[in-house]
Amino acid sequence: MWQHLRLSSLGVIDSAELELSAGFTVITGETGAGKTMVVTALGLLRGDRADLGLVRQGADQARVEASIGVRAGAAAISAVEEAGGRIDDDVVILGRVLSAQGRSRALAGGATVPAALLAEVTDELVAVHGQSDQHRLLRPAEQRAALDRFAGEDFVAAAEAYAPVYARWRAVERRLDELRTHAQERARELDVLRFGLDEVAEVDPRAGEDESLKGEESRLAHSESLARAADDAHRALVGDLDATSARTTVAEATALLREAGGHDPELDALADRVFEIGILLDEVGAELGTYSEAVELDPERLATLQERRAALAGLQRKYGPTLDDVLVWAEKSAARLGELGNDDEAVAALEVERVALVPEVERLAQQMSALRREAAGRLAELVDVEIAQLSMPSARLTVQVTTSDDATPGPHGIDDVELLFSANSGMAPRPLHKGASGGELSRLMLALEVVLADRTTVPTLVFDEVDAGIGGKAAVEVGRRLARLADHAQVIAVTHLPQVAAFAHHHFVVSKDDDGNVTSSSVIRVEEAGRVDELARMLAGQEDSATAQAHARELLDLARA
Repeated sequence: MWQHLRLSSLGVIDSAELELSAGFTVITGETGAGKTMVVTALGLLRGDRADLGLVRQGADQARVEASIGVRAGAAAISAVEEAGGRIDDDVVILGRVLSAQGRSRALAGGATVPAALLAEVTDELVAVHGQSDQHRLLRPAEQRAALDRFAGEDFVAAAEAYAPVYARWRAVERRLDELRTHAQERARELDVLRFGLDEVAEVDPRAGEDESLKGEESRLAHSESLARAADDAHRALVGDLDATSARTTVAEATALLREAGGHDPELDALADRVFEIGILLDEVGAELGTYSEAVELDPERLATLQERRAALAGLQRKYGPTLDDVLVWAEKSAARLGELGNDDEAVAALEVERVALVPEVERLAQQMSALRREAAGRLAELVDVEIAQLSMPSARLTVQVTTSDDATPGPHGIDDVELLFSANSGMAPRPLHKGASGGELSRLMLALEVVLADRTTVPTLVFDEVDAGIGGKAAVEVGRRLARLADHAQVIAVTHLPQVAAFAHHHFVVSKDDDGNVTSSSVIRVEEAGRVDELARMLAGQEDSATAQAHARELLDLARA
């Protein structure tokens, strides 16, 4: 629901704010006062093309802003958040700024967005019906969706049964097409995979093998220098206990410290540590001797290791970069090879499934079609009753459901749905955009909205002078229907007829002030006495006429009744 609308320097309106509520809201005012600026503002917030002429003369820019309550999980929330905007307490703020220099900027949730995004966001939030509007129900998809909503629970159940069967059938068709169309590509892929897997199988790598081989190769390649270093170190540490070995030197130091022992605990502790060094030298010396004897000098083993590492490196260059990557590639390729190798079996299984799915898809589509055709007649009858009360007694609506003999089932079945209209007896029904004038189309849209009211998915409906060209009893019926429609959605209407305005729950008046230099309009909300004055002005052109005021009160009483 639209909660707040603010206009600044838009056309003749200098500044205006409208606190909008649920129910039926009407906007009235003298001709030229700027009533339609409110609808224009809504159009800008719906992504309409910016017009430089809308910026008020002398102003740098025009600005329109609205606060709109949205239900949790609405597509509008996702669209705004994906664009970088914020939604607070399920309320989205939309804005549009028009520069006097011709630039335009759109805002959603505080973020600057393309104007097209406003259209996407508001498409599920408001439907505007006006004589110059691109009406929602003029679109073929919307006409089909409207009929489907009207068709009721039986159709919903049929559509829910159809959707998964259709989706599976399309998936099977796509997979079959892929298998048949890309057979040569898959054959080439098979050859590449088989060759690669054969290469890997021939080398038969093991996880972590490259690192262990690298260490072993390094030891074999440097075995002589390793053995020589161990021997030299062994001699330097323990030797043959000659005077130059480290062990001899430590033994002498230990003996000297022991001779002086017993007189100073600190020196005794140092003597113990020197003694421990001697023990450590003995242990390290023994290990060096063992290591030296164990060093393997094997040129043949070294050559084998180098060949193995070269083979592993070749796999890593092709399928790596690491050996673990090679093993992962081999695992995935083996699985893919299994998939590709079973293409013939897959095609056969899919063909069997397709044969079973086709008649089921057609059966469910025919069921949906039958329900649509039955609902089409009921919808047309109900709309005809409504438009007859709206000063179009000879007008007729035809809801045409057509199915070609070779129709391929689509996401919504096999039908094309089109609304056709005839304004007068003897005229052949024509598409809505060709068969109705602006005023007739507006009243037809009102009739459709009334009939579809309890199934509408749009929370706000706006009607711009839907009562053009009518008066008297027909005008009363328009007002009554707008009020009835407000039981199911927020309704906002711009009107020049007091019979329509009397039925509103909330009434805004656009008043014009001209000081001879600048024309300025303001928007004010009127209550009981103010409504009587405004209705009297609309009836007689003068709000202080006692007769007009009496008539105004009579209209209000009629509306309340």
